[in-house]
Amino acid sequence: MQKFLTDVHTHSKFSNDGREELAVMLAVAQEKGVGFYGVAEHFNFEENEVDGDIDAEEYFHAARHLQEDYAGVMNVLVGAEFGFGKGEKTNAAYLDVCKKYSPDFIVNSVHMVNGSDYYFKHLFYKTEQGKTLLRDRREVFEEYLQTVYESLLVPYPYDIVGHIGYAGRYAPYAEKGIAYAQFQAVYDRIFKEIIARDKILELNGKGLIPSADVLAGYYALGGRKVSYASDAHDTKGQLVNREQAMRILKEIGFTHLTVPCRGEHIKVEI
Repeated sequence: MQKFLTDVHTHSKFSNDGREELAVMLAVAQEKGVGFYGVAEHFNFEENEVDGDIDAEEYFHAARHLQEDYAGVMNVLVGAEFGFGKGEKTNAAYLDVCKKYSPDFIVNSVHMVNGSDYYFKHLFYKTEQGKTLLRDRREVFEEYLQTVYESLLVPYPYDIVGHIGYAGRYAPYAEKGIAYAQFQAVYDRIFKEIIARDKILELNGKGLIPSADVLAGYYALGGRKVSYASDAHDTKGQLVNREQAMRILKEIGFTHLTVPCRGEHIKVEI
């Protein structure tokens, strides 16, 4: 087990899909012995939907007060998860959040392509001659990974590249995973960009994505910065699959996790 528990990238009721109050999430995390706890509420401004579904002022105000309450007890990081979108209004909205609230860290994630979230499964199907057909698996996953690459080039600052493999989590194919060997060229392009930009690759405990083979590909290219996230939306989800995640990282060769906070990258031994 890790000597110092971290869980960076979690949600509470401030997010549209969160199920518990932030105060409760923090109290339980502290009871579980978490040393660094990162709150990354959803800012869903994808595809120019810049109204989002979060009250940013209320969230940051409340979270900063709780952060002060836990000072010296648990390192609470008040951050955000930005859903990647290609529109200029989307980028401007995220830049505005950064300017107004200065999040401690930002998770940059791909959830959607062409206005549709993989969670709802529409992206896996097409309609031809009035019939709904399953799209080619390789086509769907290459489209997703190319979008992940594009997300790395955004003009707003971010620290963590969130849950690569998200599309595979909801795929209706017999083979859900997005294996490194099958998509090595685009994976390598992504990893080289992450390394060049000094970003952090997330190992997401919900479904353990990216998978071990993908993490090994990142490591082989020189990638060493990796974070652990439960992506919890309630207290039951906190630290999910964390021990297994640490075993995977150790077997590959990783020796520490990286925790971002206000531009600083903190090394935490595994």
